[in-house]
Amino acid sequence: MWRAFFIALGIMAIIIGLESLLIDSANFYSSRGSTPKEFLNPGSITGQTTITWEPKEWFPWLVLSVGALIVIYSFTLPQRFKASAG
Repeated sequence: MWRAFFIALGIMAIIIGLESLLIDSANFYSSRGSTPKEFLNPGSITGQTTITWEPKEWFPWLVLSVGALIVIYSFTLPQRFKASAG
């Protein structure tokens, strides 16, 4: 169970790293109730608050490498436990 959890965590880190390599910035909108019209044209609604996030240059590479290390380490866990048990 723990192995699957860490593999999933590592894969998600790799996906986030790849996505942040491809984007320049991301806009996060407020969590208040919204209508479909706001999704089509978010600038038309007054009072809409947005937060713009621009990843630093090192962020994607850090997240990619940490995700790869977690996945690689998770795949070696069963061999480590078998070697110490026998």
